[in-house]
Amino acid sequence: MLLTLLFISPRSIGNSFFKFASLTAAILLGVTLGFNFMFPSPVRENQVPVILLLVSAILTTIYNRVVDVDKFNAASVLLVGATATGLVSVAADSLAFTRLMALGGWENWMLLVNHLAATALLGSVMLTMVFGHWYLVIPKLPIEPLMRLTKVLMGAIGIRILTIVASFIVVQMEQPVPFIAVLRELMIQQGMFFWPRIIFGVVVPIILAAMIWSTVRIRHTQAATGLLYLAVVALLFGEFFSKFLLFAVSIPL
Repeated sequence: MLLTLLFISPRSIGNSFFKFASLTAAILLGVTLGFNFMFPSPVRENQVPVILLLVSAILTTIYNRVVDVDKFNAASVLLVGATATGLVSVAADSLAFTRLMALGGWENWMLLVNHLAATALLGSVMLTMVFGHWYLVIPKLPIEPLMRLTKVLMGAIGIRILTIVASFIVVQMEQPVPFIAVLRELMIQQGMFFWPRIIFGVVVPIILAAMIWSTVRIRHTQAATGLLYLAVVALLFGEFFSKFLLFAVSIPL
């Protein structure tokens, strides 16, 4: 969500949305840190990812208090800092994960790419959905910011699909087991996880993205917001099944 905030400016739409979005992000970061405290990772060798996430949460909280049109430059620095430390935390945690299929040394890097893409995807769809509601609060908002966020969401969907394809390519190139055997394992033995992952995480988002873009273009913000609700649900389910596959077959998809 913080990453997606970088694509719009409080100078054009006011600071109220940025305060709400950053507060929501800070709460979610706090929930994540709370879960980590209650259920610490058994594969993490150090607490660097946790410390970085804590720093991101602190910077986000400060940003929430500072963001204002009159303090735009200082707020922008804080937002970039919060985003960067959060992404580095995700990257560090991905590189520390040990339960992966051996793929010639590429396995953790593939997990990193998949996790960063999933982070951008879930954050962009959540933020765009919330911003769609802002047109109910401030009906005279210009449509351009919503169009820009929709493009960001569509780009994030495209990147996420590319990371899934890249995982299959690396598996085919580096895994000594025949690729057809891997596909059979995914499609049949793990079919209850794999097919929902493809349907909710690939097929449905593509269809919804096209529908969202068409409604935004005709400035029908209420319809776009409703479709964004569906996109949030679909993508959450898609990434949920992605994590099932990660633990079931040790491949990041």
